[in-house]
Parts: sequence; structure tokens; C-alpha cells
Amino acid sequence: MNSLNVVEAGPEHAEQVVSVIHRSFGARRVLDPPTSALDETTESVAQVLARSGGLLVERRGKPVGAMLFDESRPGSMGFTRVSVDPDVQNRGIASAMVGVSEDIAEERGMDGIWLHAREELPDMVEFWSHRKYIPVSQEGTLIEFGKTLWLARELPDVAATRAFSEHLAGLLQAGDVLVMTGGLGAGKTTFTQGLGDALGVRGPITSPTFVIARTHPSLVAGPPLVHVDAYRLGASLELDDIDLDATTEESVTVVEWGEGMAEQLSDNWLEIRLEQRHAVSTDPLGTKVEGSGDDTRVITVKPHGPRWVGVPLRSTLLV
Repeated sequence: MNSLNVVEAGPEHAEQVVSVIHRSFGARRVLDPPTSALDETTESVAQVLARSGGLLVERRGKPVGAMLFDESRPGSMGFTRVSVDPDVQNRGIASAMVGVSEDIAEERGMDGIWLHAREELPDMVEFWSHRKYIPVSQEGTLIEFGKTLWLARELPDVAATRAFSEHLAGLLQAGDVLVMTGGLGAGKTTFTQGLGDALGVRGPITSPTFVIARTHPSLVAGPPLVHVDAYRLGASLELDDIDLDATTEESVTVVEWGEGMAEQLSDNWLEIRLEQRHAVSTDPLGTKVEGSGDDTRVITVKPHGPRWVGVPLRSTLLV
């Protein structure tokens, strides 16, 4: 792994890229219909690299991995012709390409990624599934996988926290589950208050610590907001005792302190993590002194499940 060199490929790399594509796809068993990858030429690959780019991986100066990008779908990047030289497979080359490509997709402002895999190649299907790519459709034996990229953002004050949750509310619908984690004072209830305001539910929204769960009906014919505090619950079995399953499908459900318990409520959920960054100042002697902590938060949003594939999380929330 230490000798791998992963570079963004341009038209000048077309000859090396097409050589890897031919070696990789040429070593696979013949499928019906056959792959069109072997029809790629230096000219066709150069055109794709000029338009959308791609990757080239070198090991000890030899090209051993390659991938082409497809930006034909707004807000989403396609991975095509994902190739590894058969002589050096199972050495982490494909994983390295995926990691770098996801970073590039983020840098280009993409919300997600799509790709195709053949059903007749179970190892390839397993590879993408293991990396949290979700099958979203299938035509014949061709499976389309999708993945929505996660995001992190700094929130400098309470107003920013509320504004962030208000933007998120615009993406929510009945059946959505948000599993929130964060220390005391990290802003979980503030976040939920902004969410409730944007959803148009009856307030006030306060911490439900002593009642475990509180339902806020909609005032605008939308879904109610179910606000849960799982801090005092010991396990997911105790979460069953408050019968959330009965309301999950028609509500937006927010579970504070729900990590490791609330994920059972749905096959689809948003993982919301709030972390408080303590202010640091310097005393007259030059010693760093940690502040009270009522300052910047960092929020992380990670989608789970097919519901979130294709949802523009990053373009909506990184504004």
C-alpha cells in the first residue's frame, strides 16, 4: 500500500488508463451481454478524462488501477470502468481508488455517487455493498448502486444550529428517523427546536428527559414530530416499551442519546452527531485556558439506508 500512487487522471494519462481497463476486463469471464469495456480506445478514454476526469493508480511506476468519472447526472458522480490489474488484485488498490474518488466527489460539490455492477459478478456486488453502496434499481443483470455522501459543518452559535436544522427539515418526510448523539450542552435540543419550527409543529419543544417521549402534532397538515430522550433507557428493549414503532411511519422521529438503540426503528435513518468545541484563551502568563464551551459546535450528518440515496444533503446543508 505504501508504494501506491493515486493521481487524478487527465487526457495525457489515457494510454495508461486504457491499458489497465483492458487488462482488468479482459481477465474476467465472458458475460452475456459482453462488456463494452474492451471496446475502449485511447481516444475514447481521453475524451472522458477531458470531460469528467478519472483516476490512475501506479505501483512501483507501473499502472495497476484506473477509474473513469461520469458527471452527466446533476449533483452526482458516476464511477465507471473501475479496473485493477489482475496480477495485483486483493492488495487494496480498488479500496484506495474508492476513498480518493469519494473525496474528489465531495470537493466537486457532489451530493452522491452512482455506479453499475453486474449481478453475475458476486464479488463485485459484495465489494460495493461492503462500502455502504446501496442497490437502487436493476435492469436485467445490471444493478445500479448509489451512495449519498456524509457531511460535517461548523456551527458557530445557537442561531446557526437552528438554521441548519431548519434547512434539514425541508428534506424530511413522514417515516424519517434521526438518531442524535452529543454530550450534555452540545445543542441537541436546540437543533430539535429549529427542526420543529420548520416542520410547523406545536411547541414548545423542550428536553423530554423526564417523560422519555413527547409528540408534537403538526399545525400545517404535515407529519408530527416525536421527540425522544433515550438517556435513561438501558437498552433497545426498553425503547420497545414506549411503543415508538406505532408512530414511526407517520411521524418524523428524533431520538436523543439513541445511538445503538434507535437504529432498530427503521431501515433508514440519519445519524446526527453534535460535538462542542471549547473555546481556548490565553492567560497573562501565556498559559492556554479552556473556556466554558458555549461556542462552536461541529455537526456531522451520515445517511443510512436507501431512503437517502439521491437526497441532496450536502448541497442543501453546506450553504
